[in-house]
Amino acid sequence: MAQIVQVLESFAPSERDKIVAILNTRRLRVFLSKATLPPAECIQTNLSFFVPFLTRMHQHLENNRALCITKLNVSPTYSFMVNIGLQTPLHPPFVAEVQLQDGSWVGFEHVHISQEDIATPWRLLITLAVLLITVLSLSLLAVRWLTRPLAILADAAEHLGRDIHHPPLHENGPTEVRRAAHAFNTMQARLTRYLEDRARILIAVSHDLKTPITRLRLRVEQLDDHQLHDSILKDLDEMQAMTAATLDFMRGLENTEPVQPLEVRALLESLQADYEDMGLSVTIEGDIPPPYPARPQSLKRCFINLIDNAHKYGQRVTVSLKNQSEQLQIIIADDGPGIPEAALETVFEPFYRLETSRSRATGGTGLGLSIARNIARAHGGDIILRNRGCGGLEAIVSLPNTIF
Repeated sequence: MAQIVQVLESFAPSERDKIVAILNTRRLRVFLSKATLPPAECIQTNLSFFVPFLTRMHQHLENNRALCITKLNVSPTYSFMVNIGLQTPLHPPFVAEVQLQDGSWVGFEHVHISQEDIATPWRLLITLAVLLITVLSLSLLAVRWLTRPLAILADAAEHLGRDIHHPPLHENGPTEVRRAAHAFNTMQARLTRYLEDRARILIAVSHDLKTPITRLRLRVEQLDDHQLHDSILKDLDEMQAMTAATLDFMRGLENTEPVQPLEVRALLESLQADYEDMGLSVTIEGDIPPPYPARPQSLKRCFINLIDNAHKYGQRVTVSLKNQSEQLQIIIADDGPGIPEAALETVFEPFYRLETSRSRATGGTGLGLSIARNIARAHGGDIILRNRGCGGLEAIVSLPNTIF
């Protein structure tokens, strides 16, 4: 109020109306007046409540300045802190008039803003809600940006178990992320070299064995002892079968075949026709799944090994397809005697045979199930064996319904 008085006195009387309109606020209304308040009302300046107020006004203005103040008859008001349970009483509304140096008067009407006019808590809550949503959104983006390399690393580790030749990770981002990606790529490269060296050695040995086996066959034909001739040929056949099985096993570890959509039901029906031509019964039942992203020749070899194994120990083979939300199941069941529960997992080990005889015709080489599981796992799935309650064994091939 004292500053407004000083500002008005610096302007000419003709210009004060415009200045007054600018100086009005919601709590304080400024107006020009030619007449002072009635003397009876000015007596109220002696109210003890306004004594500190008048003292401060006189400190800023000349002591001989005419000043009149009166209390308005308005019900007591409280500060807006009542909304949070704190009621702070305010000084009562009043009207004051101050005489300017040229004899004119300026009036001040001080009122309190009603509860309806005060900014409601809803506006504050909306502001806080917008601020909270913004902070949470930025926090989620920051957390996602920080954890995204970890998700990429986890996906790469999962793909590594399915395809050792999966493209390496991009070595970018923060220092720690680059170091982790570089370490992962180095590990993948070392594993790839190790597996390739092992496969190369086994393939070379198995392949090179074909030449001496062939020479031995030629030399055996020159033997006059027919009994010795037959026994040696039998051993050579076993060696050749083991060599061929080893090569098939190593090929099952390779993932060089491209992935393409495959009609699994059509593939099984073609195998069914082939087995029927050989006089073997294969029944196909269940759902018709949509095209599945697979390596056709590898998956065909997997099914052949499982169906051959089922025919070896059972008379009837049933292939059931179950298209589930997360995976495709192919169940190959036979009516054979089954196997001991303790051997359900052991039979997948390379060269392991339940048949204790040395005959390859009855016991095989012990690589068929190993090759089948390697192929299934290369597709991101797995194979488990389970004895049927009604007798027989079933091999459950689970393939994920995602492109690996």
